[in-house]
Order: sequence, then C-alpha cells, then structure tokens
Amino acid sequence: MYYVGENDFYIPRDESGGYKDYGSLMESFADSIKTMNGLIPSHVVFNGKVGALTGDSAMTATVGEMVLIVHSQANRDSRPHLIGGHADYAWETGKFNNPPQKDLETWFIRGGSAGSSLYRFQQPGHYAYVNHNLIEAINLGAAAHFHVEGKWNNDLMQQLEKPSNIV
Repeated sequence: MYYVGENDFYIPRDESGGYKDYGSLMESFADSIKTMNGLIPSHVVFNGKVGALTGDSAMTATVGEMVLIVHSQANRDSRPHLIGGHADYAWETGKFNNPPQKDLETWFIRGGSAGSSLYRFQQPGHYAYVNHNLIEAINLGAAAHFHVEGKWNNDLMQQLEKPSNIV
C-alpha cells in the first residue's frame, strides 16, 4: 500500500520573484495570509516536498503485483492519474463499503477527503503518478513515480525496441 498526501503551499515572493525568507514564523504571518488569500499555490507536491516520491524515493512494484494507492488532499480537488496504467478499481470517496468504479484513467478526489485505487502492473518500466492538472504536476511538483521490475510480456504488447535514453 502506498499513501500519497497531496499538499498545496503558499510561499510569499519578493518583488523580484524570489521566495521570501523570515527570521521567525510570526514575521511571515501577514505575507503568508495575503498569499494564501490569493488562492494560487506556489507549490503543489506529494508527501511534503517536490521529488518526495521520485528518483531513489520512487514507489516500487513488480509485474503482477496489485498496489493500493491512498490519495488525500486537504484543501483542493485533485485528479490522480497513473500514466501508463489505469485504476483497475477506484473508490473516489475512500469508502470500501461502496462498489468501486472500474478501469478509470483519472479519478476525482474532493478537497478535504481521501480516495483510493487498486492497480495491477502488467509490464515493467517507469510509471508516472500525477495530479492530472499537468501544470501543477510538472511546474509545481505534484508528481510521483513507480519503478516496476519484471519480465516484459509480448502477449500484451510487442516491444520493438528496448527503452533507452532520449538523445
């Protein structure tokens, strides 16, 4: 099981666009409130910081393994999406007593709630798990990765060329 906590942060900037630095939390209060009231986050991240679930910290799985992803967002609506896969089952409201939705490409998590999804990885590779507001995923940090190990299944998809770096 993997938990993805999505956070939005509102960090004040100075006149030149740099992030402000304060001597204490109390000194930042007025600027922080003003920034938050603008409702435009400076960062939207998973698990507290940009890159928390990428690179060496990527989530892992093996081909054939079914993973449960629990996704929460305290303040804003979110639309999780697994690039390269679909939610085999999704509980958008997180209530396992309700029947799941099946085969969703993107599912909806209401602000202030948590939802969950189950997915069985069919092929090895690197999968991106993102907030489907791709601007937030790419520019603000709401992205994670799964690194999936295992044998390629040509019955599902013929691999013509082994993956390699883009030159």
